[in-house]
Amino acid sequence: MPLLSLITYAPLVGVAGILILRAFAKDEARGVEATRWIAFVTTLATLALSVLLVAQFDASNPGFQFVEEAPWFAGLHYRMGVDGISVLFVLLTAFLMPICIAASWKSIETRVHEYMVAFLILETLVIGVFCALDLVVFYIFFEFGLVPMFLIIGIWGGARRVYAAFKFFLYTLLGSVLMLAAILFMIGTSGTSSIPELMQYGFSPEAQTWLWLAFFASFAVKMPMWPVHTWLPDAHVEAPTAGSVFLAGILLKMGGYGFMRFSLPMFPDASHQFTPLIFALSVIAVIYTSLVAFRQTDVKKLIAYSSVAHMGLVTMGIFSGNAEGEQGAIYQMLSHGVISGALFLCVGVIYDRMHTREIKFYGGLVQRMPWYAAVFLLFTMGNVGLPGTSGFVGEILSMTGVYQVSTWTAILAATGVILSAVYMLTLYRSVVFGTIENPKLQTITDLEWREVAIFTPLIIATLWMGVQPNIVFNLTDASVDQLVRVYQAAIGG
Repeated sequence: MPLLSLITYAPLVGVAGILILRAFAKDEARGVEATRWIAFVTTLATLALSVLLVAQFDASNPGFQFVEEAPWFAGLHYRMGVDGISVLFVLLTAFLMPICIAASWKSIETRVHEYMVAFLILETLVIGVFCALDLVVFYIFFEFGLVPMFLIIGIWGGARRVYAAFKFFLYTLLGSVLMLAAILFMIGTSGTSSIPELMQYGFSPEAQTWLWLAFFASFAVKMPMWPVHTWLPDAHVEAPTAGSVFLAGILLKMGGYGFMRFSLPMFPDASHQFTPLIFALSVIAVIYTSLVAFRQTDVKKLIAYSSVAHMGLVTMGIFSGNAEGEQGAIYQMLSHGVISGALFLCVGVIYDRMHTREIKFYGGLVQRMPWYAAVFLLFTMGNVGLPGTSGFVGEILSMTGVYQVSTWTAILAATGVILSAVYMLTLYRSVVFGTIENPKLQTITDLEWREVAIFTPLIIATLWMGVQPNIVFNLTDASVDQLVRVYQAAIGG
């Protein structure tokens, strides 16, 4: 059974259902409600298939599993497969998508059919990125993923949505043009577009340098790394709540995944050569964006800058080149996907009620919204890296891996953990504690059942990953060990 293709293209079944419904529905209101249910049920079915994938995954096998291959055209092949590094990102994508649909249930009231179609297509494209085992197939999924997100921001976003959408599109597109040139060179040189074969090909050191830079241009923007991060705060602020959840939870992880899938195994000499550059940019990202976050007046923009800082720890962990760093980077990406998504949902809760994200507007919410205050506190602590939450495991492992390579980099990165506690706890105190001085907040209501249902799986994931990290490591150990072994052998480590 082609399980990966079923998971990848299952959302398109929902797209077809929505398009048929819209063509024949006579009652617009019922048609909109049915569209929401079709999208939600489709994403739940995709999640069920993803759980089945993980359940059948052989954790002891470091290679690619569930491999599918078929001739395509012009000598190219359609290749799909997952290993211990990619399988959990497939699950994370499928896990967050029903939450995004549920979060949009009431907040999106215009062009609902198109909105749900855009999200379902986006799910297919992103899952395809994590499953692709062919350079051309990877590039198609990677690049076309820009289109639905561009539409989600540009149509359903805030007042400056068009500016933010074009900034997002142009930044990511320009970086990907260089990657396309590198892909064409790799295929022409090696005679294959198979990712597993290219991992073993062995490009010359000079070729590795240029190829590494070309891929870096794309993945650095997608992460995003400093100084090509400026599109992210604008995109987050203007995107609808579910758009921000998916952007932070999944799309940012495509850059880190790209570094682990391409940069380290295919260009090991260049990766080792540019490690000091990565460390420098990552340290700047961690410290600088943390300071910028502290000065924000918009809740959403503060959390967006926090994402850049956390991704700095991820890039450090990846290029540490040891098992602790790689495991920490993977764990941090998975944890950040859950926690940052939950934080943007927390912002969406109060924005849907008050229609403002200005920090000074709020204060004393614990008096009117005690359940909301408790949920917001949990994810604030997770973002800070409190032991017992998933955020702690990823951060400590990433810095442990970096410490083995560069002591000063680890010490400087550790300041980011302190700074994150400063700006997140300051934000929490300003929004939740104190007295209600704004009379408009006297009528604000606490979480409703739909919002509780949305937060519950995120709460469980944050705590479960915090106290049982082996649920991740058992799946990633074999593939990470093989990646590190190949990388260290290539650089003579």
